[in-house]
Amino acid sequence: MPDVPFGDLKRQTASLRGDLDGAVMRVLESGWYILGREVAAFEEEFAATFGARHAVGVGNGTEAIQLALVALGVGPEDEVITVPNAGVPGVAAIVLTGARPVFVDVDAQSYNLDPARLEAAITPRTRAVLPVHLYGRTAALDPILEIARRHGLDVVEDCAQAHGARYAGKVTGTLGRVGCFSFYPTKNLGACGDGGMVVTDDDDIARRLRQLRVYGWDRKYYSETPGGTNSRLDELQAAVLRVKLARLAAWNRARQERAAWYGEFLSAGPVALPAGPAPGEDHVYHLYVVRSPQRDALQVHLRARGIGTDVHYPLPAHLQPVYRSLGYQEGDFLVSEQLAREVLSLPMYPELTRVEVEAVAAAVRSFEEDA
Repeated sequence: MPDVPFGDLKRQTASLRGDLDGAVMRVLESGWYILGREVAAFEEEFAATFGARHAVGVGNGTEAIQLALVALGVGPEDEVITVPNAGVPGVAAIVLTGARPVFVDVDAQSYNLDPARLEAAITPRTRAVLPVHLYGRTAALDPILEIARRHGLDVVEDCAQAHGARYAGKVTGTLGRVGCFSFYPTKNLGACGDGGMVVTDDDDIARRLRQLRVYGWDRKYYSETPGGTNSRLDELQAAVLRVKLARLAAWNRARQERAAWYGEFLSAGPVALPAGPAPGEDHVYHLYVVRSPQRDALQVHLRARGIGTDVHYPLPAHLQPVYRSLGYQEGDFLVSEQLAREVLSLPMYPELTRVEVEAVAAAVRSFEEDA
């Protein structure tokens, strides 16, 4: 049985080496490394690929959410609704604006924000909803958008794990007021470092975002817009991402193919497989996440057999020590808490071979045999 690492970015880099070398050398020889031609070209290409009017490159995915919220006018005394099971980046972004995160539990099948629970969390202070397209599956946007419209709320899509996924025929990130992306190296579209993007069809929001990412400058050295910071996508990352953007659709199809292989090999296994997307939803499998009540023992079992895994995520945001002041406690979000105890991410990347997926599945099945 071959060892299968949880991730292996070297495979992807090797397949693109010539194009990546050329892109990097183009930047180095230009002598311009921040907010230059590569960033402008990547923003234009990203917007065209995703069907958005504007794309604004920023430093990382967390700052994409933070600046998007600030551009929408979110600040102290406001509330932003999101989910507790998607790690802390989006929650940290809300806190950085001065607003208060308000959590809504997730649907037990999709692991995304449960629209049936959303309206009860809205208060007079609510300004925005931040649904997360977790693991690559789109959230149920139609009911979320309808509820938001009735209450006059903005919807900010967290697309950090769903590059290229579609909902009702439109690319995620373009259905809400703004969409936010991360280019962390392991994402479906990943840089060779950090990076982020905000997409919007709103001219004024795009203008504010371009100011906010550079200290609130209206023109060089003149800060006009409050809430500005230093959050700039650099030229090297933009050049690398331009090379990769053209491959994104093919890579997503490869991920979906590997998810089908897992489904084939684990159909009778000891773990619960991810539910397929509902009609109108899509899944681009940033992560392939199974569930087991014996998750920790399963992870140890797989590690002993050379199979890399990870847990996304072991502690819900509402139980993180840093957010105790929000007043939540164990038992407030039962679905998210159960997921935190049971989810396990198996290897998932476009370069995985069928033999490797079969080896992972065999190791998972052997857990039941050895128990």
